Amino acid sequence: MEAKSVAVIGGGAWGTGVAHALARGGHHVTIWAREQTVVDGINNEHENKQYLAGYALSKNIAASTDITSVTNGKEFVIIATPSLFLADTVKKITTVPTIADGNACIAAITKGFVPSHDGAKLVLETIENILPGIYKGCTVYVAGPSHAEEVALGKITGLIAACENPRNSIRIRELLRVPGILPFSSFDVVGVQVCAAAKNIVAVVYGMIDALAETSELFGDNAEALLMAAGLNEIQTLGFAMGATHAQTFTSIAGIGDLEVTCKSVYGRNRRFGQDIVKKDSLAQFKNLDDIIANMNKLGYLSEGAVACKYVHDIAKKKNIKLTICDGLYRILNKEIAPNDFINELLIQEV
Repeated sequence: MEAKSVAVIGGGAWGTGVAHALARGGHHVTIWAREQTVVDGINNEHENKQYLAGYALSKNIAASTDITSVTNGKEFVIIATPSLFLADTVKKITTVPTIADGNACIAAITKGFVPSHDGAKLVLETIENILPGIYKGCTVYVAGPSHAEEVALGKITGLIAACENPRNSIRIRELLRVPGILPFSSFDVVGVQVCAAAKNIVAVVYGMIDALAETSELFGDNAEALLMAAGLNEIQTLGFAMGATHAQTFTSIAGIGDLEVTCKSVYGRNRRFGQDIVKKDSLAQFKNLDDIIANMNKLGYLSEGAVACKYVHDIAKKKNIKLTICDGLYRILNKEIAPNDFINELLIQEV
């Protein structure tokens, strides 16, 4: 494939991993990062020591803290900013000439729901409400079982590019056709986004059960499989309530694939958060869920599941749907029920 010019907005682990995969495929990639230390490390040592330490990056990658210079003139712009900062970041690129003129193909790999004054929004809805109108229905959402560490190593990874515009879905799919990545297309934009956000909630609870299994005779592989199956059902219920269009989305790599890797992988931050809740009583330092979200830095890592939990709880109330696992985690993080009590309630009693 002909080499393309790509901007990756966000210098975290996931953005860096995707940037490296694209550069490995011969594309010319520039990363925008907030931190000068991240930029200097990528440019001078070809390593993102802050977010993806120990992984040598392609020399086809450059980095800058100037978001205009990074995005202007690029054929493709991939947004990898965490959901909490997504809206503010996208606002910074609306006047960039290439984007203002509608000449860039824009995709997002951010996972989660985005806070707004009138409730939680999906990632693409947020982006398209900020960008020029030409991008309405034309931005692409990319997801799948894809830890940054394995993507950076070139290990086989499946990704789905979802978009209402078939041409743009194919353009991003073909951009991602690099060594180590198997890309697919989807038109179920809502379903793919909901899967990517809600699976993090299930993974936190999975981490709790995983930790409890070390000291309890009640919990093991069977209980963990039970949780994953119930969690997938809740993700599908939420997805259809929000407008998902294809049942196959939830049995694809966007659904069960991403859920499985998020729950089980040693790289999973949400699984780790669940384990830390049980093993380290990590919630003791917080007052409630809002306090967790406001002071996530105290954990030393980002749990998108904690953020998503707040918004899924609100969506479930508005749409009058029952999401037992999501509601249970909300109550745990809000200090309304102890983790052990909820797990017992979930798996031992009738739900």
